[in-house]
Amino acid sequence: MTLRIATWNINSVRLRLPLLADLVAALAPDVICLQETKCPDALFPHEGVAALGFEHRAVRGMKGYNGVAILSRIPFTQRDGVDPDWCAKGDCRHIAVELDAPGGPVELHDFYIPAGGDIPDRVKNEKFAHKLDFVAEATAWSAARHAAGGFRRAVLVGDLNIAPLEHDVWSHKQLLDVVSHTPVETQALTAMMQAGAWHDALRHFVPADQKLYTWWSYRAADWRASDRGRRLDHVWVSPDLAGGLVSHTVLKDARGWAKASDHVPVLVEIAG
Repeated sequence: MTLRIATWNINSVRLRLPLLADLVAALAPDVICLQETKCPDALFPHEGVAALGFEHRAVRGMKGYNGVAILSRIPFTQRDGVDPDWCAKGDCRHIAVELDAPGGPVELHDFYIPAGGDIPDRVKNEKFAHKLDFVAEATAWSAARHAAGGFRRAVLVGDLNIAPLEHDVWSHKQLLDVVSHTPVETQALTAMMQAGAWHDALRHFVPADQKLYTWWSYRAADWRASDRGRRLDHVWVSPDLAGGLVSHTVLKDARGWAKASDHVPVLVEIAG
């Protein structure tokens, strides 16, 4: 038995609900983690999601901004009141559940880290300061969990809005001063990963010296031809699950769907 977990910044779940059916057809996931749902909980399209076979749902959303959701074919227990209210903002950027997975419970975290605006300066840009503070808090959280015995059978996914490695962007040199790939951000995300002893599931399959993207800007006249992408979407697993990684898929063709998100779905399959 394997567990197939997909993550996708859907950029409005109500606008792009029909595309969820395309995702399901292409990837056959057991669990879908969404970010940027842009939907208050009372208006979440539960019926449409249930029609796709996802009877178990955890949602945390707000009008017009942010929002995360976990959709599952597998029963789960939601983690409420256990994890931090990041930066004390209550802005719907994290949700977590414990999946009743075939090989035993799996703790699943779905994150949407702030994008950080356009100016990579925490003094001049409060959005960038928020992003750095968020990652710092998540690093402290990971470190505390590690000190208490470490993450066990845990998966962290989401739009982390940072492309940490040189080949996670189309041009390392040209993007060093662009938000998402600045040294202060890449070092911060690397520290967060190391603090929790997380294993990068996508780079488990794709060596660090190979290009790997999950996002292509809406600004590109022909995104596929220019291929100026970034890897902003991530899947991390705890060390005890790393040996069970079976496969991964970055559904690049989804960027070409009608009314596409600028992010594409990513799936990781785990055994055990």
